[in-house]
Amino acid sequence: MAYQDLADRLENFAAEIIKLYEKMPHSYAAQYLAQQLIRSACSSALNYGEALGAGTTKDRVNKLRITLKELRESLRNLRIQNKANLLTSEKYQTLQSENDELIRIVVTLIKNSND
Repeated sequence: MAYQDLADRLENFAAEIIKLYEKMPHSYAAQYLAQQLIRSACSSALNYGEALGAGTTKDRVNKLRITLKELRESLRNLRIQNKANLLTSEKYQTLQSENDELIRIVVTLIKNSND
């Protein structure tokens, strides 16, 4: 997978999360989780962009680790929302699947950078 393809996937994932919450949920918990999910999904895309422009391998790996952290946070948030019935099963499955694939790709990039 090309680096730009991954950048596009991360941006698309963040955009899908944003579109999911075009209308803010009404409960406090739903609003809190929605806002946090938007932050972590967007942060993963933004930090990956920083990794692409990193000057050193160490800096790139650091940015990739931040990207990974944010993706894991997004996944945990999606799971909580699913368990609290805040997402439809179909939407959850789609987002969870993409999130999981993105995590696997970033983990592979980190492992390959350390070789």
